[in-house]
Amino acid sequence: MSSMRIISYNVNGIRAAVKKGFIDWLKTNPADIVCLQETKATKNDLSLKEINDLGYSDYWFSAQKKGYSGVCVFTKIKPDHVEYGTGHKVSDDEGRVLQLDFGDMRLINAYFPSGTSGDERQSFKYKWLDEFILYLNKLREKNPRLVLCGDYNIAHKEIDIHDPKGNKNSSGFLPAERAWLDKFFEEGWIDSFRHVHPEPHRYSWWSQRFPTVRAQNKGWRIDYINVTEDLKKNIKDAEIYPDVKHSDHCPVYLEIKN
Repeated sequence: MSSMRIISYNVNGIRAAVKKGFIDWLKTNPADIVCLQETKATKNDLSLKEINDLGYSDYWFSAQKKGYSGVCVFTKIKPDHVEYGTGHKVSDDEGRVLQLDFGDMRLINAYFPSGTSGDERQSFKYKWLDEFILYLNKLREKNPRLVLCGDYNIAHKEIDIHDPKGNKNSSGFLPAERAWLDKFFEEGWIDSFRHVHPEPHRYSWWSQRFPTVRAQNKGWRIDYINVTEDLKKNIKDAEIYPDVKHSDHCPVYLEIKN
């Protein structure tokens, strides 16, 4: 296989997404590896036969709390090693990070915390971000070839949000969150989508509180597949698929040369 196709997708509840045609979409073979966030389920909560019949094996890391958070990966390429969590208990209890090794490349599927429910979760988010970047830096010393995908719950620059002025005090676009992403990219991570697509008005999430905003494309780009500097030259293509609608997010895509 000369290249690997990866999708990252916050499904906002895998059972809800399945009811909206998620498996039919999987049948179109959108990627070799599909990383999901906010599954809100465990492996036993749904029948996986149709998914496995498509050639995907499945790996789950669910939250302790029922119907909350959680990540999973469906992959047609067998991983050499799977790591559940990061060893950071508070994060692992919420089922936030699942890691798969393919040869010398590690794929990290992460569901970053949201701070929208109030100050307590916003503080947790900042703490989580600080711990996670330290974890990633340590990981990179051992393995410089990393792919980090997921719902980061942060729009980076003004181009990544439909109304930057109106949202300057909104969680997900706060100066300290954006500064964390500045630092993250300055430390040698590549925004794979922006590497291929410099154009504006490309978003991956639309608020459900206002039903018309998706049709009007008033969104945020908060879902990413980013790679370390060592993999920059391997980026073959990157895309966002706003027409795929099983969630308030849409899938984001990266094709990377092996």
